[in-house]
Amino acid sequence: MSDKPIMARATAVWLVDNTTLSFRQIADFCGMHELEVQGIADGDVAAGVKGFDPIANNQLTAEEIATGEKNPLHKLKLKFNAAAVGEEKRRGPRYTPLSKRQDRPAAILWLVKFHPELSDGQVSKLVGTTKPTIQAIRDRTHWNIGSIDPIDPVALGLCKQSELDAAVQKANAKKAREGGVMSDDERRKLVSTEQSLGMAPEPRMPTAIAGLETFTLSDSESDSKEEAEDPRDSKADFSDAESFFNLPEGDEDDDEEDDAKSRR
Repeated sequence: MSDKPIMARATAVWLVDNTTLSFRQIADFCGMHELEVQGIADGDVAAGVKGFDPIANNQLTAEEIATGEKNPLHKLKLKFNAAAVGEEKRRGPRYTPLSKRQDRPAAILWLVKFHPELSDGQVSKLVGTTKPTIQAIRDRTHWNIGSIDPIDPVALGLCKQSELDAAVQKANAKKAREGGVMSDDERRKLVSTEQSLGMAPEPRMPTAIAGLETFTLSDSESDSKEEAEDPRDSKADFSDAESFFNLPEGDEDDDEEDDAKSRR
């Protein structure tokens, strides 16, 4: 069971409005900072938030609040709720706000480029995406790969620097246990957030030829060999345009003989 009340900020609003508890007591009970509680009292924080009564919702007792009002050093204790035992927060995929979901491909490309040691599962947990999307960006088969610029996920607010560092350390430790050692090129790719933000964007390929970087002519070599082995190319000379209209020798004599026979 968690030691924080449900709807902590709304509970803090109610305690500020309906009790004489100190800011420190309310902050400790709701898991907030004392200055944040002071901001609630001044109207600068949680404006428009409706208070949530902890007494009516079985989180505090009136006696506990009265004890805290009499003794500023008293720490409020959350009321024990037997029904909440075992209801721990369930682990699931990281939720990404709608306003930041369009930034996930850029964050994935940054992680794939500068931290290739991270597995698809680690990248998925950091930025809240799917493995097929990560694989498509690794293989550069993503539908929008031509217009994606790598951006640090920490700068985008998709993850914390501590989470990224922990994932990188875990990946390096796993690689070391398997006997692998980071190469010099991989070490050079490890850059900080400030360095990655200051880097110049990579040159992009024009969209008109974006799909031709892997295009090859499979029969080009065989055609070139056939052209080289064709004996007619070595004898014929087509440098003179008039040669196309010159008839082979012996054709005129044949025509004269045919005329003579027709006259007879």
